Amino acid sequence: MMYIKLISGFLILFSAFMGARHGWSRLNFKPGDTTPIAELQRTLNLSADTLKVFSIATILGGLLLLPPQTFLAGNILNICLFVFLIIRFLIAGDIKHALIEIPFLLIPVVLIFLKHPLSPNI
Repeated sequence: MMYIKLISGFLILFSAFMGARHGWSRLNFKPGDTTPIAELQRTLNLSADTLKVFSIATILGGLLLLPPQTFLAGNILNICLFVFLIIRFLIAGDIKHALIEIPFLLIPVVLIFLKHPLSPNI
């Protein structure tokens, strides 16, 4: 039981950190950038407003994972964001990046199964 809580806690911290990091980098994206993230954003072909909403939702999804009360909502939001990314990559014809997103899509599913380590009903 203790190992499950440790794994769940690690995955929550990892997901929250990555959500904040990727959301922040996308939020600061400039059209003329030449970084790898900029190339991915051009592949997705998102408008500037859509990219800002997506970035804020990514940060919010990571932050919602931290308290047990919003844990499920954060995971559902993250699942929706990953499905959105996969669909956008498939629309763009970029199957490689769509397949790369699948393991990250599974993290929120595993977290829902493992539950929050501070939740009283484990």
